Amino acid sequence: METILLVEDSKFLRAATEHILTKAGYRVVCASDGDEALKLVGSSLPQLILLDMLLPKLSGPEVLRSLKKNDLTAHIPVVVLSSLSQNNGPKLMQEGADAFIEKGLLLENPGRLLETITAALS
Repeated sequence: METILLVEDSKFLRAATEHILTKAGYRVVCASDGDEALKLVGSSLPQLILLDMLLPKLSGPEVLRSLKKNDLTAHIPVVVLSSLSQNNGPKLMQEGADAFIEKGLLLENPGRLLETITAALS
């Protein structure tokens, strides 16, 4: 069973996304801020990280940069979750993100989230 680290500060979105992922057969580890995410990634070594951009303590872009600079975590695919527009996608991809999903689409179209995860894992 593949493990996904879900980094999201919204309790509602975190619970809803965790439900979608566990129903699809993934093991989900959750973090509610960037600092907690970096601590958890070392102990859980997930196969994929779903990363919100607007986080308390340490922002999503800071977490992404830290992950990609660390030899132990640089290989882990990161799918960015953001309520910001798709215009930020190219910049985030340059910084090491593997894919970008707008938060509004998460609950509207859970299949798209699962397709993106499957593609990032392969």
